[in-house]
Amino acid sequence: MEENRCISPDVCFPEKPIDRVVEPVARFLHVESASGVVLLIFTAAALALANSSLSQEFLAIWKTPVGLSFGSFEFRYSLRHWINDGLMAVFFFVVGLEVKREIVVGELRDMRLAALPIAAALGGMLVPAMIYLFFQWGRAGQDGWGIPMATDIAFVVGCLAVLGPRVPRSLRILLLSLAIADDIGAILVIAVGYTSELRLPALAWGFAGIGLVIVLIRLGVRSHPLYVLVGAGVWFGFHESGVHATIAGVILGLLTPARPQVGRRLLAKFTETLGDFLQGESWQDTGQRHRMMLSVRRAARESVSPLERAETVLHPWVSFVIMPLFAFANAGVSIQLSGFTDPVAAAIMAGLGTGKPIGIFLFSWLAVRFGLARLPVGVTWGVLSAGGVLAGIGFTMSLFIAGLALGEDMLEAAKIGILAGSAGCALSGMILLRWLLAKASIKAEMPL
Repeated sequence: MEENRCISPDVCFPEKPIDRVVEPVARFLHVESASGVVLLIFTAAALALANSSLSQEFLAIWKTPVGLSFGSFEFRYSLRHWINDGLMAVFFFVVGLEVKREIVVGELRDMRLAALPIAAALGGMLVPAMIYLFFQWGRAGQDGWGIPMATDIAFVVGCLAVLGPRVPRSLRILLLSLAIADDIGAILVIAVGYTSELRLPALAWGFAGIGLVIVLIRLGVRSHPLYVLVGAGVWFGFHESGVHATIAGVILGLLTPARPQVGRRLLAKFTETLGDFLQGESWQDTGQRHRMMLSVRRAARESVSPLERAETVLHPWVSFVIMPLFAFANAGVSIQLSGFTDPVAAAIMAGLGTGKPIGIFLFSWLAVRFGLARLPVGVTWGVLSAGGVLAGIGFTMSLFIAGLALGEDMLEAAKIGILAGSAGCALSGMILLRWLLAKASIKAEMPL
C-alpha cells in the first residue's frame, strides 16, 4: 500500500499508467542513503574527467560566463559561481528549514536531549580548527581554518546504510542531530569568518526584503510565487553586500512557519462536514459542491506547515540535483602524489581524520561527566568514537568553505585534503563501527 495513493486498504486513488513509473522513483527518493550514492557517483565522475585527456575542456566549462545585462547594468558570473552562490542558496534554505524543524519539534527542542549533540558538534568544530591552525598558523593557508569543521550528513547516512540495521537507531539520531548543530556552526563561520568587504546599502536592501517576508507571514499570505520573488530580492541584496548570498537562504528557512494553520481538530470538523455534505441533497448543487471542495482542499493543504511542505518538495531537488551538481563542479582536481604532502592538504586531513573524532569524543565525555547529558540507549563510548570518525567526512560543506577561504593557488591542495581525509574517515569509521557492533552482538549472544 503506497502512502501517497491510499489512506486505508479500501480507500485509494485510481491507479494510472504513470504511477508504475513514478512510484518506484518516489521510493528511491525517500531513501536518505541514496543521495550519498548519487553524490559519490558525481564526485567520481568529476575526478575521472579532471584526470583524463578531457581535463582542460571539463574544467573550462565551469568558467563559462553566464548572466544578464540591461543597458549599463551587467550581472554576469561564471557557471561555477551561479552554482556555488545561487543553487547552493537553495541548499542552505533547506538547511535553515531543517534547523528550524529540529529546534521547534525535533531533537534540539529540549536542552536535555540536545545537550549531547550540541556538545559533540562544538568539539567536532573547535578541535579540528585548532589542529588546522597548529599546522598553518602564520602561513598562507591560515584562513582555511573553517574547512575541517564541517560534516557531510549525506555521506554519513550512506555509510550507516551500508552497515545495515545493526547500527543503533539512537546513533543515527545522534549523528543527524550533531550534523544539524554542526550546520549552525558552519553558517556562523561563513557569515562571520568569511565576510570581507561589507556594502551597507545592498545589505539594507536584503534586510528590507526579510522585513517584508515577516510582514507577509504575519498577514497570513500563502502565495508561493510572491515569496519566491521576495526571496530572490533578499538573495540579490546579500549577494551584492559582501555577506555570502547563501546566508539569505538560511535566514529565509528559519523564518518559514513550522506550525500548520489548520490543526487536527479543525481538519476533523472539515472532513466531518464534508461527510454530511456528501450524504445530503446539496451535493447536486454544482456551485455549492465546488465551494465545499475548495474549502476542504484548502483545509487539507493548511493542515501541513509551510516548513514541512517546503522541505518535502525541495529536499529531493537538493539531494539529487543541487548537491551532485555542486560536487561535479567543485570536486574535479588533478590528483598528484605531491598534492597529498602539501601543507594545506595535510592540515585538512589531520583536522578531519584526527580533530573530528577527538573533539566529538572529548566534548561528549565532558558533557556526560558534568551531568549535562547522557549517552543514548545502545550507544557505547566505543560506538560514539566510531561515529565521530564517520563525522570526519566533510566533503560538501568543506569544499564550499574552501572556495571561500583560499585562493586558486591553494584550492587544489585543499580539495585533495578534503577528498583524502573524507575517504579515510568513511573507510576507517565503517570498519571500526562494524567491528564494534559485531563484537557487541557476539557478546550479547553468549550464554550467561
